[in-house]
Amino acid sequence: MNDFDWKNLIDPLFYIHFDVNGIKLGIYIVLFIVFAETGLFAGFFLPGDSLLFLAGIYSRDLIENILFIENDFANVVLLSTLVALAGILGNVVGYWFGSKSGYYLYNKEDSFWFKKKYLVQSKDFFEKYGGKAIIFARFLPIFRTFAPIVAGIVSMDKKKFMFYNILSSFIWSFTLIFAGHYLYGFLLENYQIDLKEHIEIIVIALVGITVLPVIYKFSRKSKTQE
Repeated sequence: MNDFDWKNLIDPLFYIHFDVNGIKLGIYIVLFIVFAETGLFAGFFLPGDSLLFLAGIYSRDLIENILFIENDFANVVLLSTLVALAGILGNVVGYWFGSKSGYYLYNKEDSFWFKKKYLVQSKDFFEKYGGKAIIFARFLPIFRTFAPIVAGIVSMDKKKFMFYNILSSFIWSFTLIFAGHYLYGFLLENYQIDLKEHIEIIVIALVGITVLPVIYKFSRKSKTQE
């Protein structure tokens, strides 16, 4: 914390290794970020996907913030489950906000925390894919922030929303965390490639993979409007 730099806010390792006076708080920060992406509508700058992938690599370190589990598989399952639950809760808050005051957002002026164009794009995305949009949006930055809000605005059936909410949250967390954990082990054991030494490349690659589809959709939308 003594060497804080604003660039740390987009660095997943900053959150994973976060500590205060030697007390490791990484697991709590990771869970809060997952919740905040949809619960506090701050997903457009938080490192969601790359954070989970790296959390898989550092799963033992994170879980040991709260308890010690010797079994490696149990560590990964517990971390994935906690992340999924944080995501579910965040989506529930987003849905509630959308159902109560969502239409207010369409008249809200743009700010650092809010861009109306993202809400409009998310609404179009939701109308095209329906309930499946909740699943697709989990893997797309920005969309996963506004998808539950839009679901609340259009009064999506609560049971249907919760089904897709739970399903998408578990698919998202288990896929990325397990991928990070076991890909790290596989490459290290078979090719002596330590992914911990290539964190910047991993982050850039994951950001590109998740952000490019969003940029592509935005560019197509702007072209059709011209």
